[in-house]
Amino acid sequence: MNAPLGDGTRCVHAGSSSPVPGGAVPPQPVLAAQYHLSEQHHLSEGPGPDFYGRAGNPTWRALEDAIGGLDGGSCVVYPSGMAALSSLLRVVLRPGDTVVLPSDGYYLARSYVREHMTGLRVREVATAGEWTAETVAGARLVLLETPSNPGLDVCDIAAIAAPAHAAGALVAVDNTTATPLGQRPLALGADISLASDTKALSGHSDVVLGHTSTTDPELAARLRSERTVSGAVPGPFEVWLAHRGLGTLDLRLARQAENAAALYGVLRGHPRVRSVRWPGSPLDPAHPVASRQMRRFGGVVTFELDSADAVAGFLAASRLVVSATSFGGLHSSADRRARWGDAVPDGTIRFSCGCEDTADLVADVLTALG
Repeated sequence: MNAPLGDGTRCVHAGSSSPVPGGAVPPQPVLAAQYHLSEQHHLSEGPGPDFYGRAGNPTWRALEDAIGGLDGGSCVVYPSGMAALSSLLRVVLRPGDTVVLPSDGYYLARSYVREHMTGLRVREVATAGEWTAETVAGARLVLLETPSNPGLDVCDIAAIAAPAHAAGALVAVDNTTATPLGQRPLALGADISLASDTKALSGHSDVVLGHTSTTDPELAARLRSERTVSGAVPGPFEVWLAHRGLGTLDLRLARQAENAAALYGVLRGHPRVRSVRWPGSPLDPAHPVASRQMRRFGGVVTFELDSADAVAGFLAASRLVVSATSFGGLHSSADRRARWGDAVPDGTIRFSCGCEDTADLVADVLTALG
């Protein structure tokens, strides 16, 4: 029996086709909007040869095969993480349905449901809150985000999925922070895993993309159909960039987690810093659950300074850390989350560790903190 492939090998070869003499080794983008038609091209006949760029593209399918293999399901790619989430909500929910949302997760998920979808009953629950049968009773969809953004709290996916399924609900997990290498929600009982691939999966801060993955073939087909009809389709060049970045995900996550562990160690006892969070540390309150369901930990650390001015001073004094939203890129960055509407103190920083040398990054952060 062949031994299972390691994460690095799976990332490098994910979505690769069989070798063809004279063909390109890595997948290459197909930029066509139109394709040569035959009499066999009829939309009513279902999937077949490509005929129009909004309905299908070989470059999409290559990345979908790659991510789907890592997630353990059938993948559908979208032009952004919010496009992936909003498409899922439109396909699954109808007026009168109840949806359970994380009260401390990505703020635009709650905003979209409340401001752009009508007739839904919305129930908000903190990620680390009490999840019971009553919490999910009557729900059509339970959306989890673990680790949460930006607080990095963790919930037990399997423990929540069991009562949710008993209540007739679907369970979707925003897996952006963990990535498919850090956590596999579908194997833990979730029905859908989704993510903003703008972040660590693509990893180079040069593309906006998202995806959903599911083990339900019917749901995957409905999501693809909705994508075609709604026009929420990604550009093939952006998809190719994401596929190219995916090849180094294992290597990047390893360095980013190393940097996060080192920063957590020095920040936790720093006199200017409060409320340091990183689920990878045994000292973090989320670690007991995270260590059971996560395969590895990423590079995002959250901590708090005294004020918005203190954050501005810290960023101005740093040579390596840039002020930028999003996370998971090669370059270390910091984002003061209160500016976007997250219910956090003004001095809360979501710190995305990049791939710099650990000693250099730690020294720079300590110098910037004064």
